[in-house]
Amino acid sequence: MLNEFKDFIAKGNVMDMAVGIIIGAAFTAIVSSLVADLINPIIGLVIGGIDFSNMYIVLSGDVPEGASLEAARESGAAVFAIGSFIMAIINFLIIAFVVFMLVRYVNKVKAAAEKPEEVAPEVDSGPSELDVLLEIRDSLAKK
Repeated sequence: MLNEFKDFIAKGNVMDMAVGIIIGAAFTAIVSSLVADLINPIIGLVIGGIDFSNMYIVLSGDVPEGASLEAARESGAAVFAIGSFIMAIINFLIIAFVVFMLVRYVNKVKAAAEKPEEVAPEVDSGPSELDVLLEIRDSLAKK
């Protein structure tokens, strides 16, 4: 059973999947930083200088006026975190777009690899050996 497990792990598909998961996790961290550190401040500036990541609606409980989302959550109040939700949507859209572009590129590479190469036109290299022998026979027969 241990040998079967080693064979399973050694297969290319499992290793490719593991590498993909690791790179995907790292890419998700980059996209999250992009959204939180670059896109949200721009959106906040557009909507009037509001800290977009701290936008929330208190559903129940008491939260001091102007408290951050973290403070509202720590106070035990039920909050609807609009900013966090919109950040998650933006993260998803960016990641989905990048994955789409990668799949599109891979499909183009596969299609190019499967496409048969154009065959060069046949070059006339002169008479074949058989043609030469037939010509010699014919010329000997005429004499």
